[in-house]
Amino acid sequence: MSISFDDIETLFIQRGNEQYSGEPVSQLEHALQCASLAEQDGADAALVTAALLHDFGHLLHDLGETPTLRGIDDLHQFRALPLLRGLFGSEVLDPIALHVDAKRYLCANHAGYYASLSDDSKRSLALQGGIFSPEQSDAFMKKDGAAEAIRVRIWDDRAKLADCPTKDLGHVLTYARRCLRA
Repeated sequence: MSISFDDIETLFIQRGNEQYSGEPVSQLEHALQCASLAEQDGADAALVTAALLHDFGHLLHDLGETPTLRGIDDLHQFRALPLLRGLFGSEVLDPIALHVDAKRYLCANHAGYYASLSDDSKRSLALQGGIFSPEQSDAFMKKDGAAEAIRVRIWDDRAKLADCPTKDLGHVLTYARRCLRA
């Protein structure tokens, strides 16, 4: 099961205007802000693409607004992987798959990180397994893509600003196009 590259753009156009759960931005605004932060930080094309697509799984379900308020973990970090696997390699997919665990890691290992999370992010953290133990943190850091997932997670947290100017979707998709499998 996979989607075409054009399907990614189409889905962002069709569903990107939906509210990003509990935040003052749409799904597309959040994705573009995250990718823009990655670009500004000098990330390579794969990491900019991962930043753009890290929450793509939210666009693949119809659970309504803010499912965390109803105690639902939408498992968005995994939902998109089977579809994207035909287009991108592990350098894009691993940070997407691990960005939720990166939040769990950062809560355990960086003072003040938990307090900086939005209310919805705190609710989802509880549903996603909570803060990592020291053993879980060690195991996480041994995974391929863990360091990149932490970078995506930090951009993710900063990418929730209302009316924040970004480059357009077409611009960011040029990075993704460079990462397509042959």
